[in-house]
Amino acid sequence: MKDIETIYKEWLSLLPLNEKKQAQLTRKFTVEYNYNSNHIEGNTLTYGQTELLLLFGKVSGEAEMKDFEEMKASNVGLKMMTEEAKEKQPLTETFIRQLHHTLLREDYTVYKTLPGGIQTSFVVHAGQYKTRPNSVITRYGDRFEYASPEETPALMNDLVKWYNDAEESGKYTPVELAALFHYRYIRIHPFEDGNGRIARLMVNYILSRHGWPMIVVRNRKKMEYLEALHQSDLVVGPVPSDGAHATLREIRDFATYFKKLVATEIKADIDFVTKSAENIWWYDGEIVTFRSENTTKILIALQENPYITYDELTKLIGINTSAIQKQINNLLKKGYIQRRDSDRQWHVLITSTI
Repeated sequence: MKDIETIYKEWLSLLPLNEKKQAQLTRKFTVEYNYNSNHIEGNTLTYGQTELLLLFGKVSGEAEMKDFEEMKASNVGLKMMTEEAKEKQPLTETFIRQLHHTLLREDYTVYKTLPGGIQTSFVVHAGQYKTRPNSVITRYGDRFEYASPEETPALMNDLVKWYNDAEESGKYTPVELAALFHYRYIRIHPFEDGNGRIARLMVNYILSRHGWPMIVVRNRKKMEYLEALHQSDLVVGPVPSDGAHATLREIRDFATYFKKLVATEIKADIDFVTKSAENIWWYDGEIVTFRSENTTKILIALQENPYITYDELTKLIGINTSAIQKQINNLLKKGYIQRRDSDRQWHVLITSTI
């Protein structure tokens, strides 16, 4: 792949996008960002359910209501972050806490069973720094401790001050600044829940402030993301305050991963806005090219008439009903389309590039 600066310049050469293409890109990013960022944290909504909820306001299929509410709150947080990035005001802790409150919506109690069957519970506070220690068991079986509740306010103050000073100094590129902020923030882990989602929002806050396209950390590449963080942890060491003040050199593994991620995401955006054809579509960060023109005709027909019947499709496309049903079933299986029993309406979840 070309180096990131070359790819970024290629992206800039395409701007401004026309209104239709910008709307398509915004729609694509809205669904892909919210779906992937929440799936990394365990949300169970499918890509199709996410699109129906965020773009059409419809609840479809089986899932816990909290997952639907969490996804809606995530999208509100995304919009809030995007608007704040446009203001170009210095970053504040207040904004980060407000963003956290938006994602979590309200305080809630978590109940856990400890070894030996002991029952315990604690309150997760929306918009407030943690009041109890937090840690994670790595996939290697080690317990990794984050900053203590007592350390957290001072470390967050340091982080925000460092960010504002570093941004003003121009010492780092936007991509380096975003990577270093993400790593330092994660090592503090200032809230009881939602830290990963806040970190990914803040990465896009930083990129957006500097005119870079926002990015998606794909759930299907979650292990690559976590491994890059882990490799940097090994260099920085286990002390939370060291992590909260890590240098770009110390987190080079994560910084290298992050630069590659940004380059990949921008290249995907370039492909999305330049590779336009009736048989080329887009689904969760990947181009889908249909070999049969009938598949494209079916998708367009479903978009134009969501209540179209199999008989009507047969007459319109000019192939027999069994062939129509076979194509429809294949599109349903891959999640490219969906039909709710409640209203018998077709929803096309894959995005056209034209």
